[in-house]
Amino acid sequence: MYLKVLVRTHHSHTWVRYFINIHKMGLQPKNVLITGANRGLGLELVKQFLRLPSPPKTLLATCRSPENAKDLNDIAAKHSNVKVMKLDVTKPADIGECTTRLSGYLVKEGLNLLINNAGIANKKQYLGNLEKQSLIEQFDVNIFGPILLSQALLPYIKQAAISSTDTSLNCNRAAIVNMSSILASIAENQNAGLYPYRTSKAALNMLTKNMNLDLKSEGILCFCIHPGWVQTDMGGPNAAVTKDKSIAGILDVMSKMNGETSDIFVDYNGKSLPW
Repeated sequence: MYLKVLVRTHHSHTWVRYFINIHKMGLQPKNVLITGANRGLGLELVKQFLRLPSPPKTLLATCRSPENAKDLNDIAAKHSNVKVMKLDVTKPADIGECTTRLSGYLVKEGLNLLINNAGIANKKQYLGNLEKQSLIEQFDVNIFGPILLSQALLPYIKQAAISSTDTSLNCNRAAIVNMSSILASIAENQNAGLYPYRTSKAALNMLTKNMNLDLKSEGILCFCIHPGWVQTDMGGPNAAVTKDKSIAGILDVMSKMNGETSDIFVDYNGKSLPW
């Protein structure tokens, strides 16, 4: 089955090397939750997790409107391990309901991997057109959502760390991965603009650093990753990186990250990025 997957993808040699590496490194978290899984990078994450030699036992794919997530629902209809769940990360009631529902799936093993992927970038990003409500909305999704969801799901993630026979820090045991951006880097900012997106993602980076320090002793790995400038609704059709290449790289990075890794802000190629 492993070789058939490679043949059907019809991608480059780099793609083939990626899958071989994943196989060798053994990326195989049992229970995974992905936010914003109905399109773009989130949907591609779902697809590529299912292609792993050892797919997750339970893949919880969340989005704001499951009834409109045709592509995601089609995947779930073909894969019994994919569970589509309603979750608007800006609504505490949704987070609470999601957390309660997860008990049926994760009561014993816990949640091995939380990927805070949901994010937005409104058009009002520049001095001259900024509005308070737009600023609040972007911070709500890009930083408040991830921190509150991570907090709510932390008991499940801690349970995964405790239940695992693996005592090292890695994405198979227990991890929180936050989808960040190079645009969050203060050191790399040479073009200005994009005020709410840059600052909310920079705040997400600080959140990740805090969680990494707080949770490392409990066996939980935390890091943030820049997916590249990707051809999605947000990145646009002229972006430099395809979704499949970005997510292939991200899964490769996940397979390698561990407690000995000092860099927790990296891109999809594993390159360390400056804060």
